[in-house]
Amino acid sequence: MHLKHLSLTNFRNFIRLETDFAAGSTILVGGNGQGKTSLLEAIHYLTGAASFHTASDRHLINFLALEEPSPFARLVAEIESQERIQRIEIRIVIESNSQSSEGRVRKEVLVNGLKRRMRELASSFTAVLFLPQDLKIIEGAPGNRRRFLDSSLAQADPTYAAALSEYQKVLTQRNALLKKSQEGRSPLDQLTFWDEQLCDLAASLIRGRALALRELDQLAAPIYSKLTRNKETLRLDYQPSFDPAPQPDGQLELPIDAALGRTGISREEIRKGMLEALERNRGDEIARGVTLQGPHRDDFRPRSNGIDLRLYGSRGQNRTAMLAMKLAEIEWLKQRTGDWPILLLDEVLAELDLERREDLLSHISSVTQSILTTADLSMFTEPFQDQATLWQIDAGTIAPRPE
Repeated sequence: MHLKHLSLTNFRNFIRLETDFAAGSTILVGGNGQGKTSLLEAIHYLTGAASFHTASDRHLINFLALEEPSPFARLVAEIESQERIQRIEIRIVIESNSQSSEGRVRKEVLVNGLKRRMRELASSFTAVLFLPQDLKIIEGAPGNRRRFLDSSLAQADPTYAAALSEYQKVLTQRNALLKKSQEGRSPLDQLTFWDEQLCDLAASLIRGRALALRELDQLAAPIYSKLTRNKETLRLDYQPSFDPAPQPDGQLELPIDAALGRTGISREEIRKGMLEALERNRGDEIARGVTLQGPHRDDFRPRSNGIDLRLYGSRGQNRTAMLAMKLAEIEWLKQRTGDWPILLLDEVLAELDLERREDLLSHISSVTQSILTTADLSMFTEPFQDQATLWQIDAGTIAPRPE
């Protein structure tokens, strides 16, 4: 996959940007606050119209443009993938609204001039993003690990993306009914209907995650072993909130070095099993007013030499595990989609020692296109600099870096 051209209007600190991207590696050099991360944010936004920095699309519109009568931001990209060219356009518009002084934010997605749903972007553009804060995927709350897994799966499988979007809507409806049930205002047959909907979608998500994590585990393990000079192993164990795999008889909890296989369980078996679990727990869920089991509460456990890195991993172990997971994600997306994703790295080398930098740069050379940011060009080896395109970025303006 090759991002050939990018056009930005009123996006973050870019009032107007028109630039071509060469294949291979591009290094953006600049100080803090000059637009390096914002440019990567714009490129990654093309994968699903969601920002990794803010939950509000309003914040993506340049602050000067917000003073205009009809504020908007626009992103247009020309992508070459498997010998075909696609044009992706995303518009973020603030519409006047009598009920709010700030107005309503509306997004439009067009692929080759035709309107598309946001979740359909993944079939047009894939990217893997490295950020310094990615350690929170391992060390943070389960929601961080779910977002990592869902983001990868949504790019590889539009059907999964559609099921995830629909699941979140059904979950909202079911939780609302559970709250009404606390007050005796919700007929039981309504809850039964939403149970069926929820379990049908949940089965697709659980099976998709189980298969994806098994594949990512197989790819990440040898990478982690190489990064640790064969001193440590890495395992990624899926921990679904509703576990379709039967627990061994007489064993309430598995030992720390054990893992259950779930990929052989059919979607229908998962659906029926979760439906039975919801029926068993209905009284408890009504009492609490929330859905207690399902993909929205899933997690996965990264383990090094049998130790749960979420709880006991050192900073170095966790950084190395995160690097192995991201490099595995690159390989996994290539296997799933048939095309290399674009690799985006934001100041990541500063977080790594010399050996890890060299390992990462050697992996980068295999992908079709990578875009990296840095405030210090000396972080890159001279051979890597020699084969890369070097740009200087200052105050939202990009130009070839002077020799």
